[in-house]
Amino acid sequence: MNEQDDIKEIIAENLLRFRTQANLTQAQLAEMLNYSDKAVSKWERGESIPDIRVLMQIAGIYNIKLDDLVTRPAEKAVRPVLHKRKKRMLITLLSFALVWFIATGIFVILSYIPDLEHEYLSFVCAAFASSVVLTVFSAVWGTRATNAVTCSLILWTLATMIFEFMRLFTSVPNIWLMFVAASPFQVLIILWFVFRKVK
Repeated sequence: MNEQDDIKEIIAENLLRFRTQANLTQAQLAEMLNYSDKAVSKWERGESIPDIRVLMQIAGIYNIKLDDLVTRPAEKAVRPVLHKRKKRMLITLLSFALVWFIATGIFVILSYIPDLEHEYLSFVCAAFASSVVLTVFSAVWGTRATNAVTCSLILWTLATMIFEFMRLFTSVPNIWLMFVAASPFQVLIILWFVFRKVK
């Protein structure tokens, strides 16, 4: 066995061992890395080696050093940084709630203004704003699936917001076609995230 085959075998054994200790499936790890589970399977069988960037990502997920993945195993318990998920979820939810808190405050203020109608539009705008917030956090911390969902939310809340404003303040006919026009963009979002999976 040459040196390259030896390093492949070491990395493969370590990848399998640490993933098992972390109680993650190949599919779950693949989702975190934005790779396919077939790629993870090849790494663990020693058929290929992930590049250094991916190895660093994996080390971060397992809260270990890069050396632990590329050297012969010294028994070390894996403590995945799963607690970060809870913190991230809390930050995301608080930011989401803040948008709706502000929208509620604006709604209350507007409801005290005489002869002012359509105060509910503050909530329509809040739906779009909160979808943007969710997309930002998903882009930083989320998975491919959450990115697809939040991008779709942006699309449809934006379409709804434009529809409501046009319905109330313009006389444009067939405004409902706004949602028909948005449909191809939804297809593009789905295709984008599906094809990104193949690496």
